[in-house]
Amino acid sequence: QVQLVESGGGLVQPGGSLRLSCAASGFAFSRYAMSWYRQAPGKERGLVAAITSAGSSTNYADSVKGRFTVSRDNAKNTVTLQMNSLKPEDTAVYYCKAEYRDFVGRVYAYWGQGTQVNVSS
Repeated sequence: QVQLVESGGGLVQPGGSLRLSCAASGFAFSRYAMSWYRQAPGKERGLVAAITSAGSSTNYADSVKGRFTVSRDNAKNTVTLQMNSLKPEDTAVYYCKAEYRDFVGRVYAYWGQGTQVNVSS
């Protein structure tokens, strides 16, 4: 049974930090690219950060570059999003996503249930 379980969300003041974690099970984690998405009320879900299966490459949304860092531990089947210098506009539900494309191009994707991040004074 595939599971992606996010944790670490909560309420933080502007300028503060949070560390989100996503624990994966039920699939070959080290083969999957991992990413974090977020969705604010009334807005579409959008990519925040992504990391390749081996962790050798990352990319970020322009709005979080320099503030957020994505990392993974393939031995522990976890991916982490370190969020610093948080702003009110970072308020959203944050989702973890796993994605794998096989040699014929089929895509396998799994989502977590999300964790709420609120940035407010």
